Amino acid sequence: MNDETAAPIVAAVTDLEQLAAVAPLFDAYRTFYRFAPDPQGAYGFLHARWSARESVLFFAHGGDARPLGFVHLYPIFLSGAMRRFWLLNDLFVAPEARRRGVGRALLRRAERHARETGAAGLTLSTAVTNATAQHLYEREGYLRDRDFYTYNREFA
Repeated sequence: MNDETAAPIVAAVTDLEQLAAVAPLFDAYRTFYRFAPDPQGAYGFLHARWSARESVLFFAHGGDARPLGFVHLYPIFLSGAMRRFWLLNDLFVAPEARRRGVGRALLRRAERHARETGAAGLTLSTAVTNATAQHLYEREGYLRDRDFYTYNREFA
């Protein structure tokens, strides 16, 4: 962003040029969570989700269309409530763009998308060591789940 006080612009990824511009940030997000860098794989993964319309990808920029961060949403469903929910699976802000409202703008755009699609809400998880993200989520009204444990079983 040219002006440190200017609010970031958040837009949906709508073409392959934008997707290619976001892919390096997606790979940086992956390496943040200790996965080996894989720029081509990152682009391929995003392209597969985007082209099959399996997810929604928004990116923030400062007016020049250079991505400063992104948020990646997947549709899920709450069987009991019989409604859609959105899984906020990935959110990342480039290190040089942090503390400038980019993460907040991305969260708010994700929430707006959930409301526009009639969803019951959003859910997300983050590493227990990612205190910065936890503070942002809590400031934005997200509540840490105290009723359910999350279990994962990974396959090789």
